[in-house]
Amino acid sequence: MTWDQGLHKGVTTLAAEDGTQTVRELTYLEAIRDGLRFALQHDPSVVLLGEDIGAYGGAFKVTQGLLDEFGADRVIDTPMAELAMIYAAVGMSFQGFHPVVEMQFADFISTGFDAIVQFAATNHYRWGQSVPITIRAPGAGGLRAGPFHSQSNEAWFVHTPGLKVVAPATPADARGLLLSAIRDPNPVIYYETKYLYRSLKGAVPEGEVTIPLGEAALRHPGEELSIITYGAMVHEAIAAATHLEREGHSIEVLDLRTLKPLDEAAILATARRTGKVLIVHEANRTCGVGAEVAALIANEAFAYLDGPISRLAGPDTPVPYSPPLEDAHRPGASAIITAARELLAY
Repeated sequence: MTWDQGLHKGVTTLAAEDGTQTVRELTYLEAIRDGLRFALQHDPSVVLLGEDIGAYGGAFKVTQGLLDEFGADRVIDTPMAELAMIYAAVGMSFQGFHPVVEMQFADFISTGFDAIVQFAATNHYRWGQSVPITIRAPGAGGLRAGPFHSQSNEAWFVHTPGLKVVAPATPADARGLLLSAIRDPNPVIYYETKYLYRSLKGAVPEGEVTIPLGEAALRHPGEELSIITYGAMVHEAIAAATHLEREGHSIEVLDLRTLKPLDEAAILATARRTGKVLIVHEANRTCGVGAEVAALIANEAFAYLDGPISRLAGPDTPVPYSPPLEDAHRPGASAIITAARELLAY
């Protein structure tokens, strides 16, 4: 089975002939690198573009070693010009390539905004042209990097017709969603969480194992309250759910994984199952992804609710550089526990 065939059939697991699946323990960062390597190995149309991704190996060393393995024609160092590299990637996609563009930080994606929202996102509507580009955006906070290197700006692109947006929370999903993003005919913004790069390890299957875009994952089953989240907040939510279990509560955690298109069926199912919903994300609250999730639940599952739809998110301020201020700005397990207790008591 070729990689293209596997994706065409929606394959999410690929077992060997004896029924076994090779699984390795990788960090979140290593899983992304492994996904890039697999794509480069199995599809000659895949090319990487970005600032310092070649000899330097990328700002976070995600692409380290790929230049030596695949050469400068496929691992392409670019100038510090996000707009130019994204426009170049779009043009390459018209010629049959599948470019993967790295933003050093998700914050810098704003300088390429025109190429993404005005051009890449509109081509299929305008003249039926697919734009199979993937833009890797290392985002979110927790690393004391201040307001220009810690943003969670995914809502900009969730709001834009013609784009898909993913936000993996585990090493296995980081690899699987990346492979699906690269082969998707649409432009995909791939939000990877810097905080998880080296702090999180997990089992990652080898081979053509992909995660379909648009499918959420139930990370922790429960009956009393649902926490709906994505990215690094999935792990904070699971920690909160585990703590609340010791107090006798049953908390469900749903990982969205794909922010556009949302898995509406999974969102509505968990809301109807528990009757109480807490939506958590690191991005600032106003017009965040959580607002769309809340609106969906209010429209389609209102009769099942036993309490108000609650949201916990970053405040509407730039991300602080000061460690204690950033900790207060960024939702964590303790804040989730407090918000969940309030909703449980309603």
